[in-house]
Amino acid sequence: MATRPTERLGVTTLEDISALILQSHDLDDTLKNIVTLVAKRMRTEVCSIYLLDEDDCTLRLRASKGLSRRAIGKVTLQIGEGLTGMAAQERHAVTIQEPQSHPRYRYFKETGEERFHSFLGIPLFDRKHPLGVIVLQTKETRLFSPAEISALSTIAFQISSIVINARLLDSIRLKEEESSRFARELEHTRKSLLSRETALQDSGETALRGTVAYPGVVSGPAHLLDERLGFSDILDEEHVEVEREMQRLEGALEKTRIQTIFLEKRVAERLSQDDASIFHTHLMILEDRGFLDKVRREISGGHSAPYALKKVVDDYIEAFARMEDPYLRERAADMEDIGRRLLANLVGQGEHLLHLKTPGILVARELLPSEMASLDHEQILGIVTEAGEKNSHAVIMAKAMGIPALVGVKGVFKRLAPDAPLILDANSGCLYINPPPTVVEEYRRLEADCDRELSRLEEFRDTVAATSDGERVVLRANIGLVSDVAVALRNGAEGVGLYRTEFPYMARGSFPDRDDQYQLYRKVIEGFAGQPVTIRTLDIGGDKVLPYFTPPREDNPFMGWRSVRVSLDNRDIFRTQLEAILMAGVHGPVKLLFPMISGLEEVRACKLVLAEARANLAREGIAAAERLPLGVMIEVPAAVQMAPQLAREVDFFALGTNDLIQYMLAADRNNPLVNKYYDPLHPAILRVLHEVAEVANREGKGLCLCGEMGSDPINFLVLLGMGIREFSMPAPFIPRTKALLARLPLKVARKAAREALTLVDSISIRAHLAKVLSSLDRDL
Repeated sequence: MATRPTERLGVTTLEDISALILQSHDLDDTLKNIVTLVAKRMRTEVCSIYLLDEDDCTLRLRASKGLSRRAIGKVTLQIGEGLTGMAAQERHAVTIQEPQSHPRYRYFKETGEERFHSFLGIPLFDRKHPLGVIVLQTKETRLFSPAEISALSTIAFQISSIVINARLLDSIRLKEEESSRFARELEHTRKSLLSRETALQDSGETALRGTVAYPGVVSGPAHLLDERLGFSDILDEEHVEVEREMQRLEGALEKTRIQTIFLEKRVAERLSQDDASIFHTHLMILEDRGFLDKVRREISGGHSAPYALKKVVDDYIEAFARMEDPYLRERAADMEDIGRRLLANLVGQGEHLLHLKTPGILVARELLPSEMASLDHEQILGIVTEAGEKNSHAVIMAKAMGIPALVGVKGVFKRLAPDAPLILDANSGCLYINPPPTVVEEYRRLEADCDRELSRLEEFRDTVAATSDGERVVLRANIGLVSDVAVALRNGAEGVGLYRTEFPYMARGSFPDRDDQYQLYRKVIEGFAGQPVTIRTLDIGGDKVLPYFTPPREDNPFMGWRSVRVSLDNRDIFRTQLEAILMAGVHGPVKLLFPMISGLEEVRACKLVLAEARANLAREGIAAAERLPLGVMIEVPAAVQMAPQLAREVDFFALGTNDLIQYMLAADRNNPLVNKYYDPLHPAILRVLHEVAEVANREGKGLCLCGEMGSDPINFLVLLGMGIREFSMPAPFIPRTKALLARLPLKVARKAAREALTLVDSISIRAHLAKVLSSLDRDL
């Protein structure tokens, strides 16, 4: 009897798959070649292979012909979820026409599957245990025949064998390598990098230092963002026609307003409405009567529109630059941004934006918000600026997108040529220009180590944080923007330990009203779906000042009118924020945190304003959270001394180590003259933290450490040993902290903390804790 075409299709495909195995480099390469072959032979637009992750529950898209490449490795679903999960769960073929109409259909935006009208899924097995699913999809409605299903089932059996064998070989290889390889390589890399600057100096190459705005290590060519259209060459003109210049100005204003609306919309789509709100402020300036009248008066005085604009904008920039407050100084950049775009439209040069054809490191004297909004972010590997402001709107946007950034790199433009090779180490704050092969090789090794480490940490993202002997630890995220929510969830945060509410205030042109705040807080709370969110009330002053709320001039603003002191002196503003938090509290668990508390009077005053806010909402018939746990930041020495009394007034403490350390040691960590004295492992700091932890434990109060101190493994070791069990940190540090916990017995941490508390200098403390961590690596 003759072989039917479909049977022959299965046989020849199996033969070709066997040949492909020999040509492929690894399992993913094999799977990629298989889906391409099967899609062609089965005459389908799509063939995809999903494999189970190590948790035996999650199906992950590992290879596909026909679906978006961006979906590979990212799209996941649980067994039983969607049609693919149904095939794995029911252990037999699932064939469906018009799958989008099926109640079990699950849509993934990344895949673009809405175009396909037929679905066939065949499960992959290792004996009786599921391994994954192979899926076919077609654009035309198609009923797969029993012969086609049989042929694909045979192919699925062979794919299962390939996966089993590949995983077996991989398991053997990993067991042989994992015992000490990573620790040895990482230690070697660390030692080698200690001498990298010496190597650069010896070779005549350049290493420049700056201030870390967002951490990370990247390498690539330099993309120079120069001032393509500035004010320096604008000269006055004689015999101008005033009416014509007025018309030029109005035309440029209209054009710039439209561009600004576009930029606001673009950033809102990419990040969030809050991140985009700076462009709303730009619009307000473009419509500000005082600003426009000054330009018009200059034109009426016989000056050209470009020169009039230059004169007025320069006056504004000079006035901002003279201000002592860092936030207000940064507003000079916003004024320059608006002036540049207006000028470009005045002289008819439109938007001269840098189009990045290849990925690289963006280098600018100063990065303006409109430039950051207009560039293709996928091509920006890192950012370097000569300007030194870490909280400029452009840098805040870069942080929201997770782009490594270094600011305050003096003289970088003089030393750079376009496309010069760079290594940006935004962990140590160093930029390498034309690095020699020795440094390139060391960073290549470091990047490979980091990639392996990130791959290893991936498994910890969704695991429970606990020590190796089972002591539970809670790891939450510090956030400041709505766009931080996705980053926190992606890193496995258990809610928010510190939501800095001042960031949305700083990005606006006026105080947000109650409803604006409510909608913002609600978005964050609902984003964490039942996980607690600790909202800190407005903490302005010091280095955080609002452009529309001018504080009094102070010789030492960090020790002055800031934080809860400002709130209690402006109770209408404070009450509005509390009302918004109470309203948002009905959408999920919320904890309320008061900053910079120094005594009982402040706590009781805050409670009084909270009661007033609750009464206002009751009168208006607006739903409010019935009870919010109340907490105070322990960040000034007075609060440490008053901790036992404060514990009787509140439900929890939040240790704000950033401020507590600098107040305890009289060392501003942002002041290069004294930041060497800012030391989290100073004996006095450890004793104070231990004292607060003992009070919290004795009084049965919650305690969360939410300063940057907790994200360093050496610091974390001693903090855990002191009895602290809840931490809030930048979200990317959560998986690595879980990984540390998984190999750290609680008894080791306790012993390390006891010994550290007996030592009298930070050098000895650091050496002791480093030795303990090193012994953990050796024991692996």
